Amino acid sequence: MDTMLRVRVDKTTLDKLDDSAKELNTSRSEVIRKGIHKIHDDLKK
Repeated sequence: MDTMLRVRVDKTTLDKLDDSAKELNTSRSEVIRKGIHKIHDDLKK
């Protein structure tokens, strides 16, 4: 089951998100998912 999540971000964060999505040729959602996984993995180290 997928869950929709709404977040508020400032302009700088949104620009970084869009730049990352464009560079990776993927969606904003995928960039956010990857970021969550990366942080979670880093915490487990």
